Amino acid sequence: MADAQESQSFTGRCLCGACAYRYEGPVLSVIHCHCTLCRKAAGAPFTTWITVPKAGLSWTQGTPRLHRSSSHAERAFCPSCGSPLTFHTDKYPEEIDITLGTLDEPERFPATANCFTGSRLSWVKADLHLPDYPADPDHKDR
Repeated sequence: MADAQESQSFTGRCLCGACAYRYEGPVLSVIHCHCTLCRKAAGAPFTTWITVPKAGLSWTQGTPRLHRSSSHAERAFCPSCGSPLTFHTDKYPEEIDITLGTLDEPERFPATANCFTGSRLSWVKADLHLPDYPADPDHKDR
């Protein structure tokens, strides 16, 4: 991955293409989250997030639907196909997490850590060489 301070540009979309976005700016982190909420929201053993400053994200097509998934966070998803798109917490109002799998070129951004590893499923063996954090490396609560 390029230096986190270096400006990046990428695009992405949901499964059906009804919601599409563009991002320009620095990438703050790329992390596999193993928390129960992310697992349930994605229907997957873990979710990989690319964290970026919220100001750099723009929706170029469609409008995602928002769901308040906890008292301090909301998740956006496509109202047509249900693809999970973003996570945003009130605790870090200037940042937003985008599901890496919705990027047009996800290969460009390999994960650098695992978070909420206390919730990791015992049979998940992906990226075990990366640093593990029992919570988010920045102590964000999902």
